[in-house]
Amino acid sequence: MPRRKPAPSAASHLRRAIACAAARLMAEEGIGDYGTAKRKAARSLGATEAEALPTNDEIETELRAWQSLYQEDEQRERVHDLRSTALEVMQLLAEFNPYLTGGALDGTAGRYSAVEIDLYADSSKDVEIALLSHGISYDTMDNRRIGLDAQLRLEWNDLPVLLSVFPPAAERQQPKNPHGGRGRQRVRADAVLELLREGPK
Repeated sequence: MPRRKPAPSAASHLRRAIACAAARLMAEEGIGDYGTAKRKAARSLGATEAEALPTNDEIETELRAWQSLYQEDEQRERVHDLRSTALEVMQLLAEFNPYLTGGALDGTAGRYSAVEIDLYADSSKDVEIALLSHGISYDTMDNRRIGLDAQLRLEWNDLPVLLSVFPPAAERQQPKNPHGGRGRQRVRADAVLELLREGPK
């Protein structure tokens, strides 16, 4: 017999359960990709990818709720530390028009999150030379995102920093969210400084 589809209320309940489980995985295990988290959560609940999976926005809502309930003080401190580190790195690499993005910006960064900064340069080698001139070691990441020139990873204040280097023309375009959903937010150093003055919310 063909498998019956769950009633709408059951499907809605499953969708919420997957979103909650995905949020917990992101908060506790450091999974940074929404797609990976939701698929792993679905498998743990016996659901298939053919069933309605929650959107990234639904997972983000549950992630914020989870962090507020179980990691409030830790997460608030982590976000502050990531933003402080971001400002220092952005000031150091100001010539490459840096923008902060990711969890440190939107406030969802957890205990395993990295500072995510977008840079714009004629060549990623220019960024690498700038880092080396300041005695900063880094690793080159394997990332095949469309439009991305290179991705570099380094440690700053004992925190991971991920630098995504794009060609200058990309700065004028609305950045796409690599995890799908709405466009990716980004802000300049002055906005990061203002966030630090206001404190995490």
